[in-house]
Amino acid sequence: MTGLEAPLTFLRGRALPNRFVLAPMTNKQSAPDGTVLDAEVDWLARRAHGGFGGVITSESGVELRGRGFETEPGTHSDDHVPGLARLAEAVKSAGSLVTMQLNHAGTRGYRVGDRVSSSEDPDTGARALRDDEMPEMIEAWASAAGRCERAGFDGVQIHAAHGYLIGQFLSGSLNRRVDDWGGSPENRARLLFAVVAAIRRATGPNFQVGIRLSPERYGQDLFETTAIVERLVDERQVDSIDMSLWDAGKFPDDQRADRAPIMRHFLRLPRGDVRMGVAGRIRTGAAVRAAMDEGSDYLSIGKAGILYADFPRLVQRDPDLEPDWLPVSAAHLRSQSVGEGFIEYLTTWKGFIADETPPEGSVEFVSAWSDDVHGIKPVAVGAE
Repeated sequence: MTGLEAPLTFLRGRALPNRFVLAPMTNKQSAPDGTVLDAEVDWLARRAHGGFGGVITSESGVELRGRGFETEPGTHSDDHVPGLARLAEAVKSAGSLVTMQLNHAGTRGYRVGDRVSSSEDPDTGARALRDDEMPEMIEAWASAAGRCERAGFDGVQIHAAHGYLIGQFLSGSLNRRVDDWGGSPENRARLLFAVVAAIRRATGPNFQVGIRLSPERYGQDLFETTAIVERLVDERQVDSIDMSLWDAGKFPDDQRADRAPIMRHFLRLPRGDVRMGVAGRIRTGAAVRAAMDEGSDYLSIGKAGILYADFPRLVQRDPDLEPDWLPVSAAHLRSQSVGEGFIEYLTTWKGFIADETPPEGSVEFVSAWSDDVHGIKPVAVGAE
């Protein structure tokens, strides 16, 4: 297993101080206009101080109509740059790399009347983007990345996972276009590669660009995703590829695939100097070892990073770590610098918080890989 404390270099920019990265997670801790608030800064800076060598923010809509949540950090206006700079400085001062995740929610935008997608979607009210709108859409990603660079971020991560706009273009079932942006897998991937190229033109030579991909669900095809990864590696325009697997140790749903853990299907691909990380239920020392032994360059940590701000140090101290788990108390989350907006959001996650009531009218969120099916023990109240 590669040393967890070993630095990781990239094609561009600063090295990652260790192999732990806080995964991007919606947390609803920014203002409705996208201004970064103290809660967002405190939440991320605490993880940087807790040993995460890299910190990735929650998604940030590159357009106003592309925001998936009203209270996410904004990157679609120059007005956001001062708050972004404060966030970047807080994380970098702790020695961590700081990356902004850029996104466009498409059919999942919170502004219902403004939704757009690869194709018309009556269920969400989204209309298909016109061909003449595509250059403006691509420029929105480049402009957002430029603002992040001016604010001092080390790089951006392009969110092409979880069924958002780029994923809607990649999907062979959701994308029903017959122009240059639909049809063949190459055409459906055109938006993704155009966004990468535009960001590269808009930013400096040391600015890092990452991609987050889903190989399953959301209309994605495992083998088409594999081809996209191979092309990203060959073109060397991105520095990292983050595979969001929900459960890194599971076997692929696609019966055409080898019967091997899904992370192995991607970690065994030749990738040269392009770094690859995996995410999905990496919460124990054994799961950390498994992902590193399979060849992951870094680990993208989600839920464990919410519950334990110093999760990297806990694993480094105890390679066989079996941390207490869900459900968790709100008091414990507050002790880990999880803000009130985030706590309220987490009350809607099935089985996450034991002692808080979800807001009236909220819809319960059930993960594709819910903890209750694994029989994981609850976290102790006040555990650090």
